[in-house]
Amino acid sequence: QVQLVESGGGSVQAGGSLRLSCAASASIFNPSVMAWYRQRPVNLRELVAGITSGGTNYTDSVKGRFTISRDNAKNTVYLQMNSLKPEDTAVYYCHVVMYRLTYWGQGTQVTVSS
Repeated sequence: QVQLVESGGGSVQAGGSLRLSCAASASIFNPSVMAWYRQRPVNLRELVAGITSGGTNYTDSVKGRFTISRDNAKNTVYLQMNSLKPEDTAVYYCHVVMYRLTYWGQGTQVTVSS
């Protein structure tokens, strides 16, 4: 069983920055994928960024502004979000895949005002 706890959401003005964190609690933690998704009002949940042993990937709308990283010693994945835009407003979810099982965090709200 894996528990994911997100933090770092909040409200910021356009152009500002936030850093999201997702800490995993598990007796064994060896994920194949760690990622951030977001869900905007009336939209489906979408992949924002992912990180594997092979590298990182980003949705086009955040390339050059967001950076995903992980600290294996802390079982934590981060999402550094710069140059935030109002359209980045969403609930952001941490997502982990391990041994073909998927886990989700509870979500953290990010609100960007113009």
